[in-house]
Amino acid sequence: MNTFKYGVFFLFSLLFANSAWAGNPNLGTAGAQFLKIPVGARATGLGGAYTGLCDDALSVFWNPAGIVNVKSHSVHFSNMRWFKMFDVNAASYALNLSKFGALALGVMVFKMDKMEITDEFNPEGTGRYFDAQDIAMSASYARRLTEKFRVGISLKYINQRIWNETAYGIAFDVGTQYQIIFQNLTIAMSMRNFGPEMKMDGPDLNVKYDSDPNFPNRLIPTRLMTESYPLPLTFQFGVSLDLYESEFMMVKAAIDAVHPNDNQERIQVGSEVSFYDRLYLRGGYKYNSDDEQYNLGVGVNAFFGSVLLYADYSNLFFKILPDVHLISIGINF
Repeated sequence: MNTFKYGVFFLFSLLFANSAWAGNPNLGTAGAQFLKIPVGARATGLGGAYTGLCDDALSVFWNPAGIVNVKSHSVHFSNMRWFKMFDVNAASYALNLSKFGALALGVMVFKMDKMEITDEFNPEGTGRYFDAQDIAMSASYARRLTEKFRVGISLKYINQRIWNETAYGIAFDVGTQYQIIFQNLTIAMSMRNFGPEMKMDGPDLNVKYDSDPNFPNRLIPTRLMTESYPLPLTFQFGVSLDLYESEFMMVKAAIDAVHPNDNQERIQVGSEVSFYDRLYLRGGYKYNSDDEQYNLGVGVNAFFGSVLLYADYSNLFFKILPDVHLISIGINF
């Protein structure tokens, strides 16, 4: 039976890998790239192969269908320093409404430290500073259509700001999970960041224009035009299952195929080993990724009365860019 389980997982790996190496002519064409930053130490510790494993408030950022798995209340917080330059913070809350489904709220904030402004006359700095900040807020709803089939949808508000220029937009996330009795096999799909294009606007785009610099003219009030840009639409299809289970240990495995609209396809594989359902060791690998390859993670949990507290950590290893460390706290009650 164990040989058959590993065979099923390997078969899905081959099917996914067959389509992962196709080129994409739209490389680098989408904006709002902060929406592609992975959230949650458990998910990143698994290499992002998390579509089928979503089962708590973290599901808001990966697959909204997963919030149905929350038993009552679930809260998630996470923080990381992205490439030692940017702060990424995320928080979410999910509530199970029993036969009425489940609701969730989530927010993600991406920001940079203030930087001094320079120009051709003041290369050492002008004494003025600028910064940038991106925010995504989402509201999710999910329910079970059957005992084994779950579906969820999120409405997302997006705001980007660079100094005095801003862009606003909305997007939708849609996800499903279908669970099979055999080894808790789950087939899942998510589509994230589906929405109209965004466009930067602000007071700094107002300038004075001289139509002929060779002759004195009255400066004409003019406004610079910015181009609109699409959101980073991402399709993710995944399979997860229990590979091994005993009295004190369980091994889960997952594989996801990711198809972004602005980059090449990739395969994400992850595995989680738990001991007595209290200590978790995780590892993940990304095939066909430009810089990021493998991730490692660890997690623990403990009961405090009726409250279950999770603490997770993951390390994202990059070939060229600095490694990223991510810390998450989860509360189920």
